[in-house]
Amino acid sequence: MIRGLLAYFALVFAALPVAAEGVSGDAVQERMSQDIAAGKPLVAHVVVALCDNKYQGIVPVPAHLGNGDDARSNLYWGALYGVRTYFSRHDAWTRLAIGSVSNPAVLDRVAFHSQVSRHGKIVDAYLIAEAWRGREIRAATTRFLQLVGGDAQEQYVLKDAAGEVIVAAGGSSHLIAYVGHNGLMDFASPAVSEPEEAAGPRSSVVLACRSRDYFSDLLGFKQAHGLLTTNGLMAPEAYTLEAALSAWFSGESPSATRYSAADAYAEYQNADPNWSRRLFSTEE
Repeated sequence: MIRGLLAYFALVFAALPVAAEGVSGDAVQERMSQDIAAGKPLVAHVVVALCDNKYQGIVPVPAHLGNGDDARSNLYWGALYGVRTYFSRHDAWTRLAIGSVSNPAVLDRVAFHSQVSRHGKIVDAYLIAEAWRGREIRAATTRFLQLVGGDAQEQYVLKDAAGEVIVAAGGSSHLIAYVGHNGLMDFASPAVSEPEEAAGPRSSVVLACRSRDYFSDLLGFKQAHGLLTTNGLMAPEAYTLEAALSAWFSGESPSATRYSAADAYAEYQNADPNWSRRLFSTEE
């Protein structure tokens, strides 16, 4: 009983907003507003470490979901609530053509377009996501930390029936997310470089178990706004990412974005929303 109460209160206090180290949510929102005024779209870049029964320290899942060398049916990519499948089926997002991947550690890459209502104005939003082999989770974590620090500023040519658009992503993105197993539970953090301040303020989302404990200091060092991290075990599925992304790009506050993400998680997990809100943390 006592141990259970201690665990409960630890989760309660962990869910309280934590102070940003140098970059606030307001700074990122201001950057987004300035970019919109300059005719630029909002951009999110997502790094997905494919679920892998063999190479990751996870509770095993069915073989077809936990094959980190097969993106098509992987739990975090091609399954029903994987990033590629979920966004492909979501009414608010349209899949776009994107160039092929040259890195053998990355099995797939997808791009999506949406429009969000932001302060009464319709704004274009793009999402680029890349699926890393499960055995390459350390490299995927390194890639996320690189992007979240503003490095690897990249441009992508995206195509649909209406034509082409060039989107600045990578470290230039307004939001960088990681989805998958928390590899920092299994190995030491990769070496990280100083942040690239010229990239402008940017937000981060880390959908992995206990990501606040393992990533907060790294995000602070990288001068990234910690929009969404977690305080306990969780399923890093795409409905949470979509809810957070849509709320944040619409101009919601960090706390409101956290609530949107947590409520989506509670809905899909059939969980108590109050518990779900304690699961997630944000920086204001």
